[in-house]
Amino acid sequence: IAVGAGASGALNMWWDADIDAEMARTAGRPIPQGHVPAPEAAGFGLILSGLSVALLALASNYMAAFWLAFTIFFYVVVYSMWLKRSTPQNIVIGGAAGALPPVVAWAAVTGTAPVEAWILFAIIFLWTPPHFWALALYRESDYARAGVPMMPNVAGEASTKKQIFAYAVLLVLAGLAPFAAGFGGYAYLSISSAFGAGLLMMAWRVLKSAPRAKEEAKQLFAFSILYLFALFAALLAEDIWTLYARA
Repeated sequence: IAVGAGASGALNMWWDADIDAEMARTAGRPIPQGHVPAPEAAGFGLILSGLSVALLALASNYMAAFWLAFTIFFYVVVYSMWLKRSTPQNIVIGGAAGALPPVVAWAAVTGTAPVEAWILFAIIFLWTPPHFWALALYRESDYARAGVPMMPNVAGEASTKKQIFAYAVLLVLAGLAPFAAGFGGYAYLSISSAFGAGLLMMAWRVLKSAPRAKEEAKQLFAFSILYLFALFAALLAEDIWTLYARA
């Protein structure tokens, strides 16, 4: 799965090398800097893609391999080559690719993709818009210069801030779903609730921030990473504790 993620990243950077060179955030990447020739990056990404899917099929099962292949295809072709430069909903629809790894992993371990895996998918899917639109708010000039139609550049700051808050509310509710579904315990519920409250507070600050203010959006972007890490770390820690207690 990690090899497949690396393959997707390599192919994305190959395809986006032209706009990466225009953006301060990405101008230091290997292809714009001339450290890696674009054809070599494309070949490397394609080889890794094939190897990752084949290895997962051989080491685990065909269902996991299918979902990994679909994830790579969706990220590279549907998101990078099509959606990213054509619609401000690019990261909403394209966010499905970033949300699929839990489904791939669950299928790799169990050979199934049950509702629990799709709950984790939903959490990451709903996390993507407030995370990346917060980035787009404080990097608005970067995306404008590169011609990428991110939501702030198309719909404006006010609309983007409202959508960020709406998605943050949905995300926090989805973050409680593992407990409601029975695979997250009370420790998870406490962590999800605490970090969810923090996320909503920061999203509210973004909503009420002054036009062109960057600091609130930057803080939300950073905290959203911590939020997602905390939720998945809590689930993992609870599972490890349960296994230890049963031993």
